[in-house]
Amino acid sequence: MPSSPKYAYPRSSSSYSRRLTVLLLCFLIGLAGFVFGFLAIPSRSAAYKCRSKPRSVSVVWERGGGGGGRDGMVSDEHQTRHKVMGFVGIQTGFGSAGRRRSLRRTWMPSDQQGLQRLEEATGLAFRFVIGRTPDKSKMSQLRKEVEEYDDFMLLDIEEEYSKLPYKTLAFFKAAYALFDAEFYVKADDDIYLRPDRLSLLLAKERSHSQTYLGCMKKGPVFTDPKLKWYEPLSYLLGKEYFLHAYGPIYALSADVVTSLVALRNDSFRMFSNEDVTIGAWMLAMNVNHENNRLLCQPECTPSSIAVWDIPKCSGLCNPEKKLLELHQTESCSKSPTLESED
Repeated sequence: MPSSPKYAYPRSSSSYSRRLTVLLLCFLIGLAGFVFGFLAIPSRSAAYKCRSKPRSVSVVWERGGGGGGRDGMVSDEHQTRHKVMGFVGIQTGFGSAGRRRSLRRTWMPSDQQGLQRLEEATGLAFRFVIGRTPDKSKMSQLRKEVEEYDDFMLLDIEEEYSKLPYKTLAFFKAAYALFDAEFYVKADDDIYLRPDRLSLLLAKERSHSQTYLGCMKKGPVFTDPKLKWYEPLSYLLGKEYFLHAYGPIYALSADVVTSLVALRNDSFRMFSNEDVTIGAWMLAMNVNHENNRLLCQPECTPSSIAVWDIPKCSGLCNPEKKLLELHQTESCSKSPTLESED
């Protein structure tokens, strides 16, 4: 029996409609998923950037007690290190509330939004660095100031002049734990700082990864109790002077601070002055000394970075008043990253 010829029967219009409906539905679902994913990525990124971070943070000692012979650690639930180009710790004390007021009226913003804008413009983060005291009244006043401004790094070490080397080491350890920075800057609360100029200095390309940056001087390193004056170590070593940075401001690169963090507090000798102590350690670590006189200018110029009354005072001689006076001058305050507060 001959086979029947094969005929192509046309499909019904209802079957085409069903298939078209299914395809259209799948396309819409896929499109919706793509749009949702596209919108979710930037919004998640924005949420990360806008997430508030605690500015003031307490730093405690691993085995309790402040002072020598203890390794510091950070006690904070937010363990992620904040990425910045430079972290600037402004060393301050309980008798310096007036200086902090003047600083907040000049180059350092007094509000979190202003600090955030300054950080975004310069890549630099700023905190006041202070220890503790047994004086309950002073601690109470400090807590009020922290609550109002939220711009402190609180070290669990006794705040007194004789322990400045210990405080400085604790500061670098805490700063390293909290901030992932290319440079860590120690600054005093009695200098006029220009953040935009400091940012440009730290951003320079350098051939040395271990850099000790400051306004270098040649000076004494210890006091002989049998003498009534400072005896330079350089004199005893055949007139080769001991080079170290002036104390009001200096910076250490990340590689240098990494080495400091690995040290126990009693690994190196502590001198009475913190700038001499750090300078001696830098010499022992054989780091590169970068001398920059723009960090110790007696007046504001277009290129000055830090202004203070060198050599008359280690800082500004009358900082509370002089900071405000300097900020009124166009050469100091007219800067791309600074906003004057009237």
